[in-house]
Amino acid sequence: MSGTGSIMEVGAPSARSRALAVLRVRSRALAVLLLPAAFAVVLVAARMTDRLLADPWPAVTVVVCAVAALVLLAGGAFAAVVLRASPAVTPTVPLSETAAPDLYRLVRDLADRMDVPAPSAIALTPDCDSWLEDRTHAAHRRGSGSGGISAGPETEPGAAPVLVIGSPFLWWMRVAELRAVLAPVVAGTGPSAHPDIADARGFLRGLDAAVDIGGRRGAGWIARPARLLLRLCREDAAEMERGVAAAASARAQGVDYALRILAQEQVGLAYAGWDRLLTRVALPAWRMGRWPARLDAGVVSALTELSRRDRLADGFTSRLGERPACDLLEQPGVIDEAASLLAARLFHGGPAEAGPDWSPVDWAAYPEEVVDRKWRTEASRLHAALDALAVPAGPAAGPAGPTLERVLGYLTGAAGEGAAGEALAGRLSGDLAREDRAGGPGAARDAEAVPLVPLQAPRSARDLLADHVTALVCCAAVDSAGGAPGLDWLDGPVLLISGDRRSDLAPHVLCLVEDGDPEPLRGWLAEVGVRPEKPVRLV
Repeated sequence: MSGTGSIMEVGAPSARSRALAVLRVRSRALAVLLLPAAFAVVLVAARMTDRLLADPWPAVTVVVCAVAALVLLAGGAFAAVVLRASPAVTPTVPLSETAAPDLYRLVRDLADRMDVPAPSAIALTPDCDSWLEDRTHAAHRRGSGSGGISAGPETEPGAAPVLVIGSPFLWWMRVAELRAVLAPVVAGTGPSAHPDIADARGFLRGLDAAVDIGGRRGAGWIARPARLLLRLCREDAAEMERGVAAAASARAQGVDYALRILAQEQVGLAYAGWDRLLTRVALPAWRMGRWPARLDAGVVSALTELSRRDRLADGFTSRLGERPACDLLEQPGVIDEAASLLAARLFHGGPAEAGPDWSPVDWAAYPEEVVDRKWRTEASRLHAALDALAVPAGPAAGPAGPTLERVLGYLTGAAGEGAAGEALAGRLSGDLAREDRAGGPGAARDAEAVPLVPLQAPRSARDLLADHVTALVCCAAVDSAGGAPGLDWLDGPVLLISGDRRSDLAPHVLCLVEDGDPEPLRGWLAEVGVRPEKPVRLV
């Protein structure tokens, strides 16, 4: 094996020429930095040879020397920041060779077949993507152990990039599909090993890190030249990466190319299922201070359900009889749990470790420990908001507890035609905002735990009110009509009546919240057997 691969495949010469263009920007910046010093040297040399003795040259020489010293000092400080600043690294779950020997063999076999260097290590990310990540910067060795980085061969100077694989791929894809999808990614180690491309990428990463440091107090001046240099390099850097991708794709064409076309369909399907699982299933649990410990296994159930419902996905589940890629791991359950905890930290800002207020939950316990608790928490918040608005409890309330009738009466009373609903919705929004600021269960323990990729956009006050009324109706159905909390892999918490899902509740709740019309909801309650005057158990 050549070690770096030939740079004659399609796109590689272009990538190298663009890398040289990036490096020329660096050289020109260095030349501009040294220009005042060059003028100062010329003036001092002239003075020492008894030239330029008359005024104003003595003063000019002093001023130029002072300016040169200041420019060199500032430029040296900026260069030190660019060289030493730690580039951003994606938080990942490190995967040692002992934890996945078969996966490492698969990746090395791919590298051998394409005649490129094998990745120095493998890591997992809770997302539907895969890429190569350079971790050879000295700051990574100084800060090893944080962000999923461990002191190992991947942090040594000159090491090959780390292969980062989306953890949902390992559970949904079959072994052959995973190999086909990873081939063009692994092929990228060839162009990445070229000295000019590696040098240009290192320069760009240093500028990115310098911009981040420039956001700190007292270091704002660092960001301005860094942004200027990034703007000057932007087009060449983008073309360089396109060239690298083209070279990697060309080199990987001889490896499972036909299967890769089919596997790309699984990539899109996995992304759709993973997004639904996070937003509809995982997010409610995270808000309750619980984190599903088998998210990757859950995505298989979600995608199987999607295949069952969507005729366009027919035939995808027939692949499940083949060997799944997670069989390449020695302990899939342990890896799944680590990836699930990292997903909660990335997408919700949860703590980095489990604790009394941040504990895992199994899928079997999800309906009782998450869905039921979510409904009763929201129902309790709704009645607390009514209490704050001094709404009468009604004849059926009292020591036995609050009722659904209280809410129905308030939203349809004389003041309920718009004004009362707005007031209640506003009160709920304020209460939720105060709870978020106070930090409830599952809240971040430190500033670094803020969600990097928030999953849900802010909801309107009307939407919040509809959610809380729905939760109260579900609680009443569970308490008085034999209902039960359930889990739908694509839609999240659902209400089960006699074992069947009732998906027709939402339109009736919207009629009550938006139009002040209770009759559709009262008809639904009568059909199901819910007694709105009966007290509801809250948390």
